[in-house]
Amino acid sequence: MRTLYLLFWIEQGSRRVHLAGVTANPDCPSVSQQARHLAIAERLENVRFLIDDRETKFCGSFETTIRSEGVRVIETPLQAPQANAVAERWVRTVRTDCLDHLLIVGRRHLEQVLRAYLKHDNPERPHRSLALATPAGRPPTARGSPSAQVCRRDLLGGLIHQYYAAA
Repeated sequence: MRTLYLLFWIEQGSRRVHLAGVTANPDCPSVSQQARHLAIAERLENVRFLIDDRETKFCGSFETTIRSEGVRVIETPLQAPQANAVAERWVRTVRTDCLDHLLIVGRRHLEQVLRAYLKHDNPERPHRSLALATPAGRPPTARGSPSAQVCRRDLLGGLIHQYYAAA
């Protein structure tokens, strides 16, 4: 048994979550390498701010790479977990909805599970802060009796269910 660390980011406006990487040893060089991967893949081109929770793994070379892409780094106040409440809430949600019910056997398995969870979370899961729209931008669907038969799609071995109207 060992601890695995997840590097992710959340778009504050849409609440869309992006997975950057999973590692067993998150040190300054590995986190800086993830930042370079994001920059090379041009995944930072529309990012204006990065909220840094003062984790020691986000060292100078990480911040230099992020700043070189035109992103302003904002550090949270010391000992203020509410300053990054959106990320803290997502971590709690993914743990209670998914990870607490599974035995993760390795890094690749964790990445696979999280990608499947994000495939559900971003386009399907409504958020109160978005007036029940999804992070992918879909407005809430009308409630009431469906006009067609309702089908269920299972994700993560039946841990998560998605419902949709059959055509």
